[in-house]
Amino acid sequence: MKSLRSRAVIYGLVVVLGLLSALPSVLPDTLSKHLPAWYTQSAVSLGLDLRGGSHLLLAADADALVNDQLQSASDELTHQLREAGVYYLPPSIHDQRIELALRKPAQMQAALDIANALNAHSADGVRRFRIEQVDHRLVVQLTEMWRQAQLQDALDRSLEVVRRRLNETGLVEPSITKQGDDGILVQMPGVADPSEIRKLLGTTAKMSFHWVAQAGREGSAGSTATIDLPGTDTGSASASGTDSARRYHLEKQVAMEGKHIRDAQLAFQQDSGEPIVTFKLDGEGGRLFGEITQQNIGRPLAIVLDNKVITAPVIQSTIAGGSGQISGQFTSHEASNLALLLRAGALPVPLHVIEERTVGPDLGSDAIEMGLLTGLVGAAMVIAFMVGIYGRWGLIACVGLAVNIGLVFGVLSLLGATLTLPGIAGIILTIGMAVDANILINERIREESKRGRSARMALKEGFDRAYSTILDSNITTLIAVSLLFLFGSGPVKGFAVTIGIGLLTSLFTAIAVTRLLMEWSVRGKERTPLNMRGIRWIEQLTAKRVDFLRGRVVGLIASAVLSIASVGLFLQPGLHYGVDFTGGTVIEVEAPEVSVDHLRTSLLAGSLGDATIQEFAETGHFLIRLPVDKEQPGKTAEQVEAIKSAVTDLQPRAEFPRVDMVGPKVSGDFSDITILAILAAGVGMLVYLWVRFESHFALAATLTIGLDLTKTIGFFALTGVEFNLTAVAALLALIGYSVNDKVVVFDRIREGLRQTPDKPILGILNDSITSTLNRTLFTSTTTFLALLPMAVAGGAAVASFALPMLFGVVIGTSSSIFIASPLLYYLHQRRVRKGLAPLRPNAEAVQKELALMP
Repeated sequence: MKSLRSRAVIYGLVVVLGLLSALPSVLPDTLSKHLPAWYTQSAVSLGLDLRGGSHLLLAADADALVNDQLQSASDELTHQLREAGVYYLPPSIHDQRIELALRKPAQMQAALDIANALNAHSADGVRRFRIEQVDHRLVVQLTEMWRQAQLQDALDRSLEVVRRRLNETGLVEPSITKQGDDGILVQMPGVADPSEIRKLLGTTAKMSFHWVAQAGREGSAGSTATIDLPGTDTGSASASGTDSARRYHLEKQVAMEGKHIRDAQLAFQQDSGEPIVTFKLDGEGGRLFGEITQQNIGRPLAIVLDNKVITAPVIQSTIAGGSGQISGQFTSHEASNLALLLRAGALPVPLHVIEERTVGPDLGSDAIEMGLLTGLVGAAMVIAFMVGIYGRWGLIACVGLAVNIGLVFGVLSLLGATLTLPGIAGIILTIGMAVDANILINERIREESKRGRSARMALKEGFDRAYSTILDSNITTLIAVSLLFLFGSGPVKGFAVTIGIGLLTSLFTAIAVTRLLMEWSVRGKERTPLNMRGIRWIEQLTAKRVDFLRGRVVGLIASAVLSIASVGLFLQPGLHYGVDFTGGTVIEVEAPEVSVDHLRTSLLAGSLGDATIQEFAETGHFLIRLPVDKEQPGKTAEQVEAIKSAVTDLQPRAEFPRVDMVGPKVSGDFSDITILAILAAGVGMLVYLWVRFESHFALAATLTIGLDLTKTIGFFALTGVEFNLTAVAALLALIGYSVNDKVVVFDRIREGLRQTPDKPILGILNDSITSTLNRTLFTSTTTFLALLPMAVAGGAAVASFALPMLFGVVIGTSSSIFIASPLLYYLHQRRVRKGLAPLRPNAEAVQKELALMP
């Protein structure tokens, strides 16, 4: 092992770098502006729920895209059939396919040949249609791979249009990203009313072609009206001004509308290899473009998008046949961007708002204040508890805890992460769970000290014995957290990231930093025994053998009854589902001068009788709920505006701190994802415990977690706490916490089976529970204390997380003692009756355990 001094240098550098990474996130702006930009740009940003703003989730209308593709294919096919003299009846498009009947059945083979000729392959080999002959009809359907490719291409183009549109509004730091397979997520900090943005994103971009005005030619300046427009390109068109502020002198008359462009792609000149842009026009556009280019060879043709010149290439030849190319000394990147912009001249697929969330700035500042206050109070309570039970050793653990929180912020800063309210909840939960490793280590060191070990040996063997338990418990928790990250979205994913980073950094601080500080504190006293005090009544309880399994039958029956009752509560009256699962709209209203009756009357007058009104908190504070409209998803946005109008008619200065709108597609996805995530978490932990322990250990832990979850679901049903995405985060966090608890006890049971294989199983189980009782109670207490301020003062925003977690901590702790071990006992007995060994042979582990015995 490296010397104490060298480890201190290495660990110190890691900690200093981590804290320096976190510094830009906490420095005030007055100091940040004096630091280099490369340093301050890596900082944690605040989510919309903390600083206020709006987000819109837009979904592409895939059906409309498919219909457009089918219409285009139908036009191409009928044109080729006419050219070939194949007679047909008018084609019909329905059920996402084209049906075309021939007047002369004898021409079917010719029609098939023409259709197959049109069925070109794209660059990646994806077939465009599937062609079938049904009686005397030709049936054409788009292939699934082609549909998906077209949908993704349409999303990419729509993303660019949305970005350009939002940039025109002057919004500060809008975030526009793809979401899933068919969505675009738009986040707008500081926007309290996104109604104008909704209208803007629903507006189609206008593209047009204009000739660059040239003096001395007919149709140029002097005889025709002209306009000056700014440019954005780097091509070789004639322009006035500097490169940073180009302006184009164009003919005002539109030479051709941009609506005729059907497609544009990056390509390369065959002779020179220079990048070019190829484009395709529809039938009318091809004819018109051929005529105007034939008459204007040598003239620059400006392509204008949203009153800005994208490029102005010179027409070098007649462009006939509905396709052509644009060259202008482009780089590959510039040509690719130009092709994308040509395609993105108009939204290629309709976009519908399927989710909308708005948080007012006052609500965001209140959330920050609440998060800081509850976090500090929770941390103070944990520190006081640790110092109270372990003295200076507890103080060392708290130093490690402070370093851990700093490293968490450092990693979040390096990742450029966004901190949300669930993220703050994750940090607070991390405080409670990070102490677990220190408690495990301290309890192991205390046991070794009681055996008469010197300070040096007690520290060494305490850390060695605790290491595998810490590793197992952290990995099982990370399984639940990773699933939360994979299946979650938005703030819930941020919660998972925070917990995951916290677990990894706590592993480093507990194993490396805390050990270093402990070894430093016993320098010169390595041969003297340690005196690590504890709580007297717990020490007295653990000093004698307690028969915890004496009431195993009663405990299992009571647990089963409570779980069955919880299932009954789940069925009737059921859970109070949030808008995330039911769909619909929730609007928070602050109108002190308005009564419930007046508000209801105003909503009825506005044909909003489906809305329900709930008064909460202070007088004049309301929650208005609208059910989801599955028939007309786009109608919800109009209803939100109608509700706001109805409220402002009663009180013009009314405020709307929060608006949540979730469409039926999103809410249905949330339900499916929740079930899948919980099942995947159970299977993942079952597999891991099966590999690390034995099948009966894994089954006992999984069954116990199932009982814990059903009771927690019953808690939701009984208390009426809203079941939303934050509640799902609580359930998955509870799975990780609960299995963490079981792993610690099971690890001690496995150790007992290896050290004393001839001892009765009941004795091993009771001894293992007794020896880990300190850790079980202390860890539960620290986690409970960390969460308690959030549950009491956190408000409705985190109630669905904090309250179930408090309940889950109590349930998880009791089940580790009274449920998991009895289940393991019966599964062990069943295994023995089958003639199987309690554990797999593991000579290396046995030798290690025997070597550590006194």
